[in-house]
Amino acid sequence: MYFQCDPKESVNNWSDDRIWAELHARVDSADGQKVVDGKIFQKNIVGMRSFVSTTMQHGRLFLAGDAAHIVPPTGAKGLNLAVADVRVLTAALRAFYEENRTDLLDGYSATALKRIWRAEHFSYWMTRMMHRLDDASPFEQQLQVAELEHVTTSRAAATAMAENYVGVAPV
Repeated sequence: MYFQCDPKESVNNWSDDRIWAELHARVDSADGQKVVDGKIFQKNIVGMRSFVSTTMQHGRLFLAGDAAHIVPPTGAKGLNLAVADVRVLTAALRAFYEENRTDLLDGYSATALKRIWRAEHFSYWMTRMMHRLDDASPFEQQLQVAELEHVTTSRAAATAMAENYVGVAPV
């Protein structure tokens, strides 16, 4: 789990007790559902950033995972994207070494980037909907609230979010 705090703040200012207090304040519900405290084994303050290298190949060098793209943790896509990159690259390398084909290696970036840009957009959308944005105008803040209400009250919007969260079938 993670929660939003000032990215300029020091992780040393966040004791385990302070973290649990924030999680309870943000997640516990009026109907009695509560976060269960446990061992905190890692603390980081991470800037919400995105990056995509639109060339995931240079000659015989292929990029995959965080070397090629970074997504904020909002959409929980980082590991899944890395594994999908490796699957695509493995199939391309197998075709090259077993069948002397280069078409899949040549198309690696295009194949991977189609999936990556979809995941980047989803993570961007989730981040913009779920986080307080320091530079948001009152109008933009109300748009955020409207979007969140739409996703939580519309079956179609919730289904679209779930499909994007789970992801499309791997290529």
